[in-house]
Amino acid sequence: MHELSIAASLVESVEQAARRAGAQRVTQVFLRLGALSGVAKDALLFGYDVATAGTLLEGSRLTIEDVAVVVHCDDCRRDVTLPGIQDFRCPVCGRPCAQIVAGRELEITGIEIEMADDVSLRAESA
Repeated sequence: MHELSIAASLVESVEQAARRAGAQRVTQVFLRLGALSGVAKDALLFGYDVATAGTLLEGSRLTIEDVAVVVHCDDCRRDVTLPGIQDFRCPVCGRPCAQIVAGRELEITGIEIEMADDVSLRAESA
């Protein structure tokens, strides 16, 4: 289960950022997860709970935003969202599409932390 090693890397990155910010505790981590990322959401959630034990993230919540596959259709000249990952054809004109615009994401978009003075902050990446 490579999701456990991904969760461990995620926890390590977030914990480093939280310590630099002077956090006492991380309460929530926000993640974008693409349909083509190769990561099983449920396995990642399980691995996250295991990986957070004994860290600033212990007891925190991992909030995952699912990202659909978006491809660029040269014939329609626009980006279109695919209804699934089995067929890479434009849902408008039916032509095959090879240029993937979105759907491979595995990125931390923000963290919510508690400071020593009971202030809760949310930091987002650009």
